[in-house]
Amino acid sequence: MVVVFEADHEAEIDRLHVDLLSYVFLLITSFTDLAQVSRVCRGWREGARRSLARRERLSLGGWNMDDESTARIVGYAHNLKDLDISRSCWGCQITDEGLHKISLAKCIRNLTSISLWGMTGITDNGVIQLVSRASSLEHLNIGGTFITDESLFAIANCCPRLKAIVLWSCRHVTESGLVALVNNCHKLESINVWGMRIPAECFSGILAIRPALQIKPQTNYIGSVSA
Repeated sequence: MVVVFEADHEAEIDRLHVDLLSYVFLLITSFTDLAQVSRVCRGWREGARRSLARRERLSLGGWNMDDESTARIVGYAHNLKDLDISRSCWGCQITDEGLHKISLAKCIRNLTSISLWGMTGITDNGVIQLVSRASSLEHLNIGGTFITDESLFAIANCCPRLKAIVLWSCRHVTESGLVALVNNCHKLESINVWGMRIPAECFSGILAIRPALQIKPQTNYIGSVSA
């Protein structure tokens, strides 16, 4: 009896349509694993690319990413609404160049949330370029950066839907930047000002403009104003 083996036997998973593969690959949370998957074959590479296009949330915090790799991934994520590229000890090392490239992605105008927490390599130039195109932005975290009032002026002019902003330890921001935000972002509900070098008296003026505004942490500032 002669047994004939097919030389080009196709694995069952290789028969899956690329769109179905993309839904499977959506379950992969590790970008290292997703990169490995994309190297298997042409079909899997296309499935990995389409899975990125379907994602609404992307968190790169903790991953060893640079300007080029981050911009490339964001560029594939056409439906993205929530982008987190916060820095950790071994994580993203993004500069203004990376923010410029990200600002050109198709998803930028649909983003409602961006976190740049701890990105010490960025300046006003990169933030201004990014927010100038992120007109749908509702939540922004730029805490732990070295931005100044110039970034806040741009945010005030370009992000009318902004609801919450984190300015944790942004010590180069002054009262002028905060007032511009409150005056122009009419949907603003909360500001985190922990660690900022803002006189407590300044917040009474801000609350006079927007009484319902939540200034966090409340005990550090509102208490000292009313005392």
